[in-house]
Amino acid sequence: MTTELQEKDYASLVALEAQAQSGASDALLKEALTGTSNHCILGRFQEEVLVGYAVLARLPFDAELQAIGVLPACRHLGMGSELMQAVLKKAVEWQSERLLLEVRAGNRAAISLYRRMGFDLDGQRKNYYPAVKDTAGREDALLMSRALS
Repeated sequence: MTTELQEKDYASLVALEAQAQSGASDALLKEALTGTSNHCILGRFQEEVLVGYAVLARLPFDAELQAIGVLPACRHLGMGSELMQAVLKKAVEWQSERLLLEVRAGNRAAISLYRRMGFDLDGQRKNYYPAVKDTAGREDALLMSRALS
């Protein structure tokens, strides 16, 4: 079950991100936990351990998934789908018209998840992401969205 994370969850969130490596900065995570009501971080606990999270930003008409991460040992167990269901539910609560996201073009597992969740490809940003460790060159970002109405 997912829950909305609080400021007290910051250390667990940073530790999870260090393993999940979704690309979320410590500054984004801290701002989302302690800043305005324009952000929400949903977390998935297994027993007492945070094993997944998603950062959602509230925009004037849309919502944006800014980061999502799951512990490597917990991947392929449906936690990404569970987090995405919670993200969609929260965006609908906010009365957002669409949910937006961007994803590395090479992240096949995430793209597959987003397609299963009803997201469509809207565009591409060439050479947007820095190279991942042990790879050469930059990577494109795919822009995806899903209508919520």
